[in-house]
Amino acid sequence: MKRYVRVLFICHGNICRSPMAEFVLKDMVSRRGMADQFEIASAATSTEEIWNGVGNPVYPPAREELAKHGIRCDGKRAVQLKAADYDHYDYLIGMDSMNIRNIERMTGHRSGDKIRKLLEFAGSTADCRDPWYSGAFDFITLSRIPKSHRPEVYVAPTLSMLTTSSKNDSLFKYM
Repeated sequence: MKRYVRVLFICHGNICRSPMAEFVLKDMVSRRGMADQFEIASAATSTEEIWNGVGNPVYPPAREELAKHGIRCDGKRAVQLKAADYDHYDYLIGMDSMNIRNIERMTGHRSGDKIRKLLEFAGSTADCRDPWYSGAFDFITLSRIPKSHRPEVYVAPTLSMLTTSSKNDSLFKYM
């Protein structure tokens, strides 16, 4: 049986940051011919973007920013994190400290090996700002991150087989 690396990105509403991270990573592994080695998804800690069991689509400015980079997110709708996701995924990656607290509460597990903030993989304790409030939907290149803090990939240590290219790979704006 083939083993996949399972990554779940999580933010408050699952319409901006976490779906952007989901589709950026899907694009990265696809370009490297490794899509069949990963299961990548995203979820929300709240139900604010889910009505009568149907989630809202990716927020238009987030969708437009992905499109600028040739990345599509067609069909993605907000879903809520479930306690069972902790057992299913190898990594539950929150975008900010509040997401981490909510992930811990919802799964009954503490932050650590599986539950991490996205920018921890870039050597930072900073939160990924919520573009819903900041309006910052754009990307920055790895060149803005000091070489001593650049990850081989920004998602998880076990994905270190993925190498970054300063001209092609991006992280979300966080400064």
